[in-house]
Amino acid sequence: MKKLLLLLFVFSFVQIQAQLDLKEIMKGHEFVGYLPENHYWNVDGTHILFEWNPTAEPGNSLYAYSLKDKKIEKVSAKNIQIQIPFDAKQRFFVTVYHAQDGTLYAYNTKTKALQIIVQTEEFISGIQRLTDPNSVSFRMGNNLFLYNAANGSIRQTTNIHAGKEKTKSIDTSFLYNQQSELFQHVQDQKTRKDWREKKNIPLFEFPKKWHFGEGQLVDMQMNPSNQYMAIRTSIEPETKGTQVEDYLTASGYSKSIQARAKVSNEEPTMKLAIMNREKDTVQWVNFEAFPTIKKEGKIRDIFIHSLRFSESSAQALVDVRSADNKDRWIGVINLSTLSLKLIDHQQDTAWIGGPGISSWNMEEGVLDWLEDGKSCYFQSEETGFSHLYVADIVTSKKEALTTGKFEIHGVQLAKDRSHFFITANKTHPGNRDYYKFDIAAKSWTPVLTNYGYHDVALSPDEKQLAIRYSSAEKPWELYLAPTIISNPILTQLTYSTTEKFKKYTWKVPEVIEIKGSDDKNFFARYYAPRKEVKNGAAVMFVHGAGYLQNAHYYWSNYFREYMFHNLLVDLGYTVIDVDYRASEGYGRDYRTAIYRHMGGRDLEDFIDAKKWLVEQKQIDSDRIGIYGGSYGGFITLMGLLTKPGEFACGAALRSVTDWAHYNHEYTSNILNYPETDPQAYRQSSPIYFAENLQDPLLMLHGMVDDNVQFQDVVRLSQRFIELGKKNWDLSVFPVENHGFKESYSWYDEYRRIFELFEKHLTK
Repeated sequence: MKKLLLLLFVFSFVQIQAQLDLKEIMKGHEFVGYLPENHYWNVDGTHILFEWNPTAEPGNSLYAYSLKDKKIEKVSAKNIQIQIPFDAKQRFFVTVYHAQDGTLYAYNTKTKALQIIVQTEEFISGIQRLTDPNSVSFRMGNNLFLYNAANGSIRQTTNIHAGKEKTKSIDTSFLYNQQSELFQHVQDQKTRKDWREKKNIPLFEFPKKWHFGEGQLVDMQMNPSNQYMAIRTSIEPETKGTQVEDYLTASGYSKSIQARAKVSNEEPTMKLAIMNREKDTVQWVNFEAFPTIKKEGKIRDIFIHSLRFSESSAQALVDVRSADNKDRWIGVINLSTLSLKLIDHQQDTAWIGGPGISSWNMEEGVLDWLEDGKSCYFQSEETGFSHLYVADIVTSKKEALTTGKFEIHGVQLAKDRSHFFITANKTHPGNRDYYKFDIAAKSWTPVLTNYGYHDVALSPDEKQLAIRYSSAEKPWELYLAPTIISNPILTQLTYSTTEKFKKYTWKVPEVIEIKGSDDKNFFARYYAPRKEVKNGAAVMFVHGAGYLQNAHYYWSNYFREYMFHNLLVDLGYTVIDVDYRASEGYGRDYRTAIYRHMGGRDLEDFIDAKKWLVEQKQIDSDRIGIYGGSYGGFITLMGLLTKPGEFACGAALRSVTDWAHYNHEYTSNILNYPETDPQAYRQSSPIYFAENLQDPLLMLHGMVDDNVQFQDVVRLSQRFIELGKKNWDLSVFPVENHGFKESYSWYDEYRRIFELFEKHLTK
């Protein structure tokens, strides 16, 4: 009888094991399929372009779906006409312009003729259409150029240089004057020189040199009338970079890679100059008129985003934020007088952020003209959630267009300017829905509201939708909606998943709300095993990036982890994937709950989730493990080192161990500066709690990681060694950066994690 039971147990275990193979799922896209990315409409609206790799090549290629032929073909690099993207700023022009590397093209949308305007080794960017339909401004190198389609001429319109202009010295010495007074030869030389200089005056005057002083050139913009130019410069602090060592090279010699600086209180600052081409003057814009922008008698360090010029007046919208990210100012510049008018001032005691709002990495926020020269629209977290606002330029009166406990994640103004097309998580925080929003009536018309993520590209005629869509268990595919109505029937264009992937019935995790110990709810993905295999153990997953969402209804960026969780559930584990405080999608208070203490409220959410598992799902409190990568690895370390005994074991992947050694842009928002707020860094860094280690810890790190650098885990390891700590292991991956690339590395990493859970969580 005992022999029979043993055979039945072994048979049952083998059956469970056979459902998913760890090595196979860690092959990533090779197992799942290569999914379509970066879709857009071409300028004619005849094709949908996207990057894809259905034949498993080393990388993606450009593909096009023809609406006429109803088929997908790989695009030849020489077929430029099909590739030219639709540009809303050029929608009213017959001829549109497109830059690709060092080539500027002109494409006639009626005749379909393609013309090369200029071809150079210099990178061409910043195409701007001017009021004159024959005039196009573009940037090449550090200067702007003007193309005139009427006569085919190209002229350089700026002559900008770094540093200070060298002034010509005039010799007034006694000896100089004496030579000229005594010798005819010296006088004749001067006469001939003056004559040559007058004779060599060019037929057309070249733009006058302008030196912007210290710093570096960020960007240049021409206003539509071709009268004003905006020039943004940045003065970067002197910071010490870091080095990452690559030990596995083709040459056999190790290679030092230059990497980012560490966080410090040294901030860059930007300046804005306006060039008046008619008056031939350049003046710096003084932002003193903005409230709180001065501190201790001088202008604070600021970032200035690209201007939004009026088409009909000498005005421009400007978006400025403080380098410490606690203030954002939106204003209007009079380009003629350089006077400023404040439209909106956003402040946050933690840090400015949220979808649609300009951020530390120079990402442009939502800001543009609604009615040209009269009103503008932008996003703000004033209500606690990022919403859309409109402001009158004359009266500065501001009005909220959208309200509610949800966020606006995408905004596109319709060509008739009567409505917006909006992406929002209105139906649920874990969805991305698509709507048509009437501005005058403030009314929503649902277009795509089925659960999942609708990544929409609107056709040039605004009548069709190219949709990259996924649900929790179904990866991204490309679809077409031929009309904009409520939840239209979608035509699937791509079929990317492999036969191996489709053989398995993937689980749809339940998105749940859990009440935290602070009486505020947070969200999580919950994976429940079948009753007959439930083993009473649980695994908690911590997503990375801090400000990222993973408890949602669409295909996860962490798709390998999603498949790993399916494997664990088949083996009887319960899995919970928590959108801890600071995650994306839930508003300002959720986002900033970690201010000055990472590993505080966010970690408490895992303690509360553990309590929920024990009380609601009958999980053994002594058999709950935790793991995650990057920020997820950091939380894992904080869990084991600040809450010893709470978790049976933990696996920390590519983890931050000391925030004073991470990058400036991300860290300074949340913890301020180590020089001015050392307490925030001390209470947020695992390395200060190394003496508390008692539970089994596995650390895994890529040696060529230039983001969370290998030095981080080396420093913590040395602390463990000096403290005589046991129960920890370090696995290194010599060829991997922060985001692992090689399938053998993924497999080795997750084999070790799986073995950790099997050893410490199962009976």
